Amino acid sequence: MDTVTSVQLLCRLDDIPDGGAIAVDALLPGGEESLILLRQGDQVRGYLNVCPHTGRRLDYAPGKFLLKNDTLICAVHGATFNQGDGLCIAGPCRGEHLREVSMRVEGGTVHLTAGA
Repeated sequence: MDTVTSVQLLCRLDDIPDGGAIAVDALLPGGEESLILLRQGDQVRGYLNVCPHTGRRLDYAPGKFLLKNDTLICAVHGATFNQGDGLCIAGPCRGEHLREVSMRVEGGTVHLTAGA
């Protein structure tokens, strides 16, 4: 059985500040979703822009995130997530994870990848 992989261009790597984050909209199987893209050098991790505690967006203003010491902090209730694995380490949803999405950086651009 063959695996079909779809790829969606999200942004240029340079659109994300090194050590920072941006929000982008992407078309996922369930519809359009806001994603958080976190950059460290040439590496990008992506998560759904949804706090597991309340289901609300994590940004305090569109595309603006609270980042501190390799963590991402929910602007609504202060839940604190590791940037590297999305684990909530403090706050009302401790022990839960952000939903990660598969990313690939190629030729200076960031792509969402999804196997079907």
